[in-house]
Amino acid sequence: MSYDFIWLGLSIIVAGYLIGNGLKNFGNPDAKSLLDILNDEEEIELIDAKELHVYLNVPKEATSNFVYEHPEVPIIEMNGHIFFQKQRISEWLERQ
Repeated sequence: MSYDFIWLGLSIIVAGYLIGNGLKNFGNPDAKSLLDILNDEEEIELIDAKELHVYLNVPKEATSNFVYEHPEVPIIEMNGHIFFQKQRISEWLERQ
């Protein structure tokens, strides 16, 4: 008997969320649903600057000053650490 109330409560919560999300986008028929957003999102692979030599298949010493020698290379700096997007590094190498 008590499990029936739990399932009923969970169903009401889920239904409320789905209806609320639908009403939020009522005036915008082109809005993407949550599932569309999750499917469209591209996964971005980051490479730590310390591991760049593995991706480029060069000796570690060759990439130690890579950022300073090539400031045009797209980087991401977070909390004092430098990262590279794998796809952007590949595109940059193709242009060289």
